[in-house]
Amino acid sequence: MKEIAAWALETAKLRGASLAEARIVDERNRSLGTKNGKIASASDAESLGIGIRVVADGAFGFSATDDLSRAGIESCAARAVEIAKASATVQSQALHMVPEPAAKADWTSPCKIDPFGISIEKHLELLFAIDEGLRKVKGVTMAETNMNFRRYEQWFFSTEGSEIHQTTVTSGAGYAAYSFQGAEIQKRSYPNSYGGQFQNRGYELIEELKLLDHATEIAEQAVALHSAQQCPEGKYDLILDSSQLALQIHESVGHPIELDRVLGMEANFAGTSFLTLDKLRTLQYGSEFVNIVADATESHGPGLGTFAYDDEGVAAQCTPIISNGLFTGYLTSRDTAAAIGAARSGGCLRAEGWSRLPIVRMTNVSILPGASPLTLEQLIASTDHGVLMETNRSWSIDDKRYNFQFGCEIGWEIVGGKRGRMLKNPSYSGITTEFWNAMDAICSRDQWTLWGTPNCGKGQPQQVMGTGHGAAPARFRGIAVGTAYKGN
Repeated sequence: MKEIAAWALETAKLRGASLAEARIVDERNRSLGTKNGKIASASDAESLGIGIRVVADGAFGFSATDDLSRAGIESCAARAVEIAKASATVQSQALHMVPEPAAKADWTSPCKIDPFGISIEKHLELLFAIDEGLRKVKGVTMAETNMNFRRYEQWFFSTEGSEIHQTTVTSGAGYAAYSFQGAEIQKRSYPNSYGGQFQNRGYELIEELKLLDHATEIAEQAVALHSAQQCPEGKYDLILDSSQLALQIHESVGHPIELDRVLGMEANFAGTSFLTLDKLRTLQYGSEFVNIVADATESHGPGLGTFAYDDEGVAAQCTPIISNGLFTGYLTSRDTAAAIGAARSGGCLRAEGWSRLPIVRMTNVSILPGASPLTLEQLIASTDHGVLMETNRSWSIDDKRYNFQFGCEIGWEIVGGKRGRMLKNPSYSGITTEFWNAMDAICSRDQWTLWGTPNCGKGQPQQVMGTGHGAAPARFRGIAVGTAYKGN
């Protein structure tokens, strides 16, 4: 791989590049799914190629190829330089990249059981057992399961002297039970909606999720929701479970802190951002209980945003984003960091694969748990008039990431500190900063989970990236509840 990269870097320099980077990626993906006792999807694919990013005449250029012959590599590198020089002729502002020391490293994510060492038949055996368990419950109309694995091996070389080899194994699985009655559809998912739970770990994650053990309970809840009361409308104290809070973080914190959105360099899929540069270290984003970090380091946990180095060779870091409610940081890259006066990139530049240009992406954007011991049941016990909501069903947020509305799969009324009747179609809405300033409690570390979002879209052409979001159940006072499904 070093020889292949050398062809790219030497060609780029000879053609006039002042900086060149080569990322060689060997990727394997396995995706399996069932629907009502039949295989819904099954794929096992591999991909190998190189992406070359250069700076020439003060502008970026990028090109990629799966032709790893010397001729193919040299042609690709020359094309990247040609694109950079063409870009320089229409560049609106000077490119400045903050310095980063060269690194030489070899890193592998934790993996106790290689998922690719287990046969597809064995994977399907578990999925079919879950599928059958869901459909055994009377009233379940449709059952869906899925399991996904990825091995991503990357070699990064640069003309600045970096030589970085990283291997990441990702595992994920989940399922959903649907119940149709008349014009109403109710759904319950486990362990989370939109594919379940994902982490940078091996098959041991699948075993720890105990998927089959929860199938009956989840199916019974889907059916029971038809008989549940409609979520009331009004102002309530709102308790979100950790998975819903993770998505709330993703949409109302993670996307608006991407500095390329703030600077107007990116707007696809999620718009721009209300977090203009004047708000840094001046905006009270949330209450004193809100402490959020963007942490790519291994010590944070095996999240989908965990790595040793990003895709321009910057070491993984922990950046304080909201500190006791104060907005304190953005997600940055070497070319955007200078805009906020940072001496170093936050290490947030990543690409979906070898064929895509790295862009600013979320790492593990997580809310820190409370310092004092507090469980979900204790949080409920201290709430007089509220609603507990679990598992995302739908979301909507404006293109500045300011006004939002979320729907959940299931809720429970809280009266006098006790969990009461089940509620269907629960929803809530708010304004980002008002919402986070209404948070007055969060559960402790033993209630905290690092969730994985494997399908965050951004860019044109689209890149799908995995992000991590750690969260514990939390309470928000006086939130507008119950408007999304009014009249249902």
